[in-house]
Amino acid sequence: MPAPRGGRIEVIGEPGEPRERFREILTPEALEFLIALDTAFAARWAGLLAARRERHLLLASGAASLDFLPETAAIRADASWRVAGAAPGLVDRRVEITGPTERTMTVNALNSGAQVWLADFEDATAPTWFNVIAGQLNLLDALEDRLDFTTPAGRRYRVGPDPATIVVRPRGWHLSEHHLLIDGRPMSASLVDFGLYFFHCARRQLDRGSGPYFYLPKLEGHREARLWNDVFVLAQQRLGLPRGTIRATVLIETIPAAFEMEEILYELREHCAGLNAGRWDYVFSIIKALGARGEAFVLPDRAQVTMTVPFMRAYTGLLVRTCHRRGAHAIGGMAAFIPSRDPEVNARALDQVRQDMRREADDGFDGSSVAHPGLVAVCDAAFDARLGAAPHQLDRPLEEHPEISVMREVGSQPVCAISETLLGAGT
Repeated sequence: MPAPRGGRIEVIGEPGEPRERFREILTPEALEFLIALDTAFAARWAGLLAARRERHLLLASGAASLDFLPETAAIRADASWRVAGAAPGLVDRRVEITGPTERTMTVNALNSGAQVWLADFEDATAPTWFNVIAGQLNLLDALEDRLDFTTPAGRRYRVGPDPATIVVRPRGWHLSEHHLLIDGRPMSASLVDFGLYFFHCARRQLDRGSGPYFYLPKLEGHREARLWNDVFVLAQQRLGLPRGTIRATVLIETIPAAFEMEEILYELREHCAGLNAGRWDYVFSIIKALGARGEAFVLPDRAQVTMTVPFMRAYTGLLVRTCHRRGAHAIGGMAAFIPSRDPEVNARALDQVRQDMRREADDGFDGSSVAHPGLVAVCDAAFDARLGAAPHQLDRPLEEHPEISVMREVGSQPVCAISETLLGAGT
């Protein structure tokens, strides 16, 4: 693979089919775009990761604690600012489906009946080089109407007339891509996934009436959100797109980010559409951040850590109120159940999913997420019952949201009555 003019980039490892099509993604122009992103942001990325590691060590040792940041109190107290909000294709998000960018799964997700497809390069995709580049090809083919194919078994796949809006989730800041080296060092996997999709598909998405939309995973604070915003600004500038074209939804799935929700929205406000309650990773983040402290932060069996325990109610209640206060969508946590062939198992699980979705709708969420097309109708029905013909609950007054017993108001900022409840001791 030749390096783009003036760049020192090495592309290594192109195994598997369709190897001959990898060049459609790894063009000299696309690689130049990646070099520009790396040149501008690699040092800041490395610095933020170093700050993460230091913070984790301090939290684990008890030398630091988690709380709302005093230095950003003015942002939280300022009631005047709002995020950019919904863009075409993101106004109604009552059902989102998450899945990998594998070819048949791409078709199934687009045809699932969900309003949004979270095209996932992160948790749902093993980050082999083949999967990374083949996934980019599948997204490009979807936008070029080239996903019409028949498998060797004779099953035909093609995208229907009303596909879901594509929202791409790149890998998190903590990951590197060792198949793309610049000056001998790996690139940020986040910048690789974002950059390749944005370069090839941003204009195509706009031509189809939507836009380049992204889910941002594993953020641990507002400085990491600021980095993403600066990436967006530069990317739009280089491709000649208006500033503010991009929309991003941030997964709040780490305990540090739970204390910086408003600041994260503020940093991304010109590009932000909402927050998502990434509940499974949130529980893991609590264990990772605080588990070394001993019995004070021991959680019960994971089956007992449901969304109704106090610290999870505090987290989701704060997320909904923060989003709606700033004009952002609040998207509920993913229902990860995969339908079973056992009717009894299926019935019990679907009833739990149904109750979960109803609770989220009643709590003020504007939509929720599922992992399988078989759950789309369940989620849709739960939110239809609450929303009716309305596309979301952004107009619902904050005082009408259900009372969360562990939350209280301090000034204009809803916070946890005792920090230990938000951190997990409330179970």
